[in-house]
Amino acid sequence: MVRLSFLASLASLLPLALAAHGPAPGQIKNLATFGDSYTDVVVVSNGGTQWPVYASGYAHVKLFPYARSGAPCSQLLTPRPWPAVVQDEIPLYLTELKNGSIKVPAQETLYTLWIGTNDLGPNTLVSGASVVNNTNIVDVTSCAVGWINTLYEHGARNFLFQNMLPSEHLPIYAPDAYFSRYWSAPRNATEWHMSIGELTAAYNEIAKLKLQALPSSLPGAHIGLFDSHSLFTNILTHPASYLNGTAPLNTTGAVNACVFQENESLSDPGVCTTATGSAKDSFVWYDELHPSEQSDRIVAREIANVIQGKGSQYATWFS
Repeated sequence: MVRLSFLASLASLLPLALAAHGPAPGQIKNLATFGDSYTDVVVVSNGGTQWPVYASGYAHVKLFPYARSGAPCSQLLTPRPWPAVVQDEIPLYLTELKNGSIKVPAQETLYTLWIGTNDLGPNTLVSGASVVNNTNIVDVTSCAVGWINTLYEHGARNFLFQNMLPSEHLPIYAPDAYFSRYWSAPRNATEWHMSIGELTAAYNEIAKLKLQALPSSLPGAHIGLFDSHSLFTNILTHPASYLNGTAPLNTTGAVNACVFQENESLSDPGVCTTATGSAKDSFVWYDELHPSEQSDRIVAREIANVIQGKGSQYATWFS
């Protein structure tokens, strides 16, 4: 009985012993960001300032931005005419690290990745086009999580993987979606709405399982998941708690909404309605495919809290 009692007590302590808290408060001095237009600070997708700039300012860390608009994870899976994480962003980082143009001490740098919008979106998985060798959701998710392994081999140790937001609520994927700058060809809007929701759910669940399995093979690494999906679900469900613009709160429209005619060239301007000034902060979405600047401020605030060791309800550390 004594032995069983001891084992029961030990078992009750295991969750506490195995709890992971990520980097220590004050440990992170640098933020290195990878991904697509949701994170690119040069070609800005929200009409203002992108979340990494806000996050680095809130947390008082130095920013090393490598995300590029239009990026897929790999050109070998979902080729696109823009830089990719595997073929361009990671090599650029490694080149700068090797030639000494950047100095990012491994233990003082948090690496983030927000990718998937272009792998799953228009002209790729959801439309069934521009995929190589029957690329599927497992392939693109494995590529994204593999970013950790690659950077770990080159010294990185602190990783925060940002999963996909609830894409089915973006205006481009609405059941009654209009033709826009991102897609003006005929499509079954209801089918796209359902398919992108299923793809996003699969991506996020596969990524979580793969991230949970990584720590055993990457000693000394801090591996975390930032739940963008839950964050944006909360914003959409309780907009008054997150949006503070002067226009009526809007979770379905966009700051810069441009309606196209069927098969209209995507280089044409379309017919646009644009919110200005403080009214912009009443919207969850900037355009048909991207979060608004106000949404990005919320992302930045949560990630800054992670950087500073304050924690976030949307961040989970697996090691």
